[in-house]
Amino acid sequence: MALHSYAEDEDQAFLSRRQRKAARKNPNRHQQSQPLTQSKPEPKGLHLKNIVPITENQKEVFYQYASDKHLLLLGSAGTGKTFLSFFLALSDVAREEEYERVVVIRSAVQSRDQGFLPGSVAEKSKVYELPYQAICTELYNRGDAYSILKSKGQIEFITTSFVRGITLKNCIVIVDEIQNMSGAELNAVMTRVGENCKIIFCGDFKQSDLTKEQERMGLKSFVKVIDKLDQFATIGFTRNDIVRSKLVKDFIIACEDLNIIL
Repeated sequence: MALHSYAEDEDQAFLSRRQRKAARKNPNRHQQSQPLTQSKPEPKGLHLKNIVPITENQKEVFYQYASDKHLLLLGSAGTGKTFLSFFLALSDVAREEEYERVVVIRSAVQSRDQGFLPGSVAEKSKVYELPYQAICTELYNRGDAYSILKSKGQIEFITTSFVRGITLKNCIVIVDEIQNMSGAELNAVMTRVGENCKIIFCGDFKQSDLTKEQERMGLKSFVKVIDKLDQFATIGFTRNDIVRSKLVKDFIIACEDLNIIL
C-alpha cells in the first residue's frame, strides 16, 4: 500500500481525553486540534509520524475516535481503514497512560489448510502479521518498528482461534479483515472486551475469503447489531476514499461500474 499518499502536518496532533470531551461540544466536527505533548516516551529510536486525514470519511474517523466512540469501518480496499486505525491507536498508547497496548485480532481463515506451514502456532501466525509490520514501517520510518513495539508489549497479535477465555483490558483492540470472520468469531471477539478498552472493526464485504454463505451472513448480522449500539460509530468508505494509488482506484471503479466482483 502506498501509504506515503497520506499528508503529514507537524501542527496536527491527536486529542487527549480532555480535548475529546471539548470536541463533543465543538460544532466544527473536523477542526484541527492543538499540538499535544506526549505523557510517556516512545520506545528508543521510534518516532510516530503525524498523519492528517485526506477524505471526508477519513476525517470522520478521526472525529468519532476523538469523541470516544468505538468504530466500525467498512468499505473499499485502499481507503486507509487499518492504517488510520493503527495511527490513532498507537498515538493513544504513546501519549496516555490510559491504554497499555494495541491488540490486533484477525481470523486465520486459511487455517483450513494451514497445516502445511512449518513451525509452531506462533510461527504459522506470523504470515498474518505482515500487513501490520508494513504499516508500522511506514508510520515510524523503520523496518523493525513492529518487532520493537511487540517486544516492548505495546503491540500484541492474536488470531480468533485463541480469543475465547481471555479478557481484554486497558487496551485498544483493532479487529481487522472482519469480512473473513464468521458470526461466532465476531461474537467471541466482541464478548472479550473488558474495562477501559476501545475497539475498532475494519473490513470490506467484497474481499471475503469465506466460502459458505452462512458464514458470510455473520458479518451482515453483526453490522445490524452494532448499528443499534450508541457507543459505536459506523463509517462506510467508498471509491472516493481510495488513496492507495490511482491504479487501485481506477481498477475498483471499473469493477463497480461493470458490476463485477472478482
